[in-house]
Amino acid sequence: MSLRCGIVGLPNVGKSTLFNALTASTVAAENYPFCTIDPNIGTVAVPDERLQRIETIVQPEKVLPTTLEFVDIAGLVAGASKGEGLGNQFLAHIRETDAIVHIVRCFPDENTVHVNGTLDSSADMEIIQTELALADLATIQKVLTRLEKRRKSGDKDAASLVQVYERAFTTLDSGLALRSVQWNSEELKYLAEAHFLTLKPVLYVANTDETGASTEAVEQVNTLASLEGAEVVSLCATLEQEVALLDDESRAEFLNAYGYTQTGLMRMIQSAYRLLNLSTFITAGPKEVRAWTYRSGISAPECAGIIHGDFERGFIRAEVIAYEDFIQYGGEKGARDAGKWRLEGRDYIMRDGDVVHFRFNV
Repeated sequence: MSLRCGIVGLPNVGKSTLFNALTASTVAAENYPFCTIDPNIGTVAVPDERLQRIETIVQPEKVLPTTLEFVDIAGLVAGASKGEGLGNQFLAHIRETDAIVHIVRCFPDENTVHVNGTLDSSADMEIIQTELALADLATIQKVLTRLEKRRKSGDKDAASLVQVYERAFTTLDSGLALRSVQWNSEELKYLAEAHFLTLKPVLYVANTDETGASTEAVEQVNTLASLEGAEVVSLCATLEQEVALLDDESRAEFLNAYGYTQTGLMRMIQSAYRLLNLSTFITAGPKEVRAWTYRSGISAPECAGIIHGDFERGFIRAEVIAYEDFIQYGGEKGARDAGKWRLEGRDYIMRDGDVVHFRFNV
């Protein structure tokens, strides 16, 4: 399944630099606003140490991690919701993503222009939040206009829909993002049809200088993010870009020298994965060990369908070994001998890390 995270923020906060590090590619990252106009899209592997441990046991021909797509979206400015700075085009790119990675500048640098003239992380965050909210308010007004016409014509469903969108309007008008309040499944289904920007889950990335994250600017990011229960990852995009270009041995030496267990990028990718409520199941055989992404809480047949539609249509059963048991007992044979190999049917809800083989017939 292909899932996209849109990288957003004001101009010159480090979005393209971070994207370069993520994808180890070279996109323009010059020091002026709107350097990025068309969105750059990169597919990155989700770090998962479990695959390496399974590889040691199975010795497959290849190992394939699961992936996420990141989209580098050009910088938003105040007035974007009204078309300022090519805002309408950029907002459309955000609508096409599943989650938002909001980059906030937390580093002082006289040589890098700040679009508002001064470093103020909380003000920068509020600009982006305000523009997304204003865009959503405009969408709601259009939807309500259509619904009112339907209600007057006798459409019974329109009245309940109006209540949902009026509640959404009140939420945004009070300064809250739509994702910050509780919606039932039926309401979420209605709201999803409008592709609201502030309904998308968000991860904040505090882009610091090379000295680290202990700055007042980062504390501002943490404070505002905590109000909506959002995660914050602190990293230095410039340093991450340099580290991304190192070979594995040099990268390990760098991490050890600074006392890190993993790069900031790895933490960010893993946080984005959690943000989307994703889990991983694993298939393991002599040809390949492969990780597969699925939405947490779905059944074995639905997971089988991620591999191929025929697997879901002709699903018979799933042969499942928990990851911990697979490792502890040295693979499938050992897990079988220890009674840890299970047969699961259509009602089985997959668990993160399940090592599975699907049986099907079409």
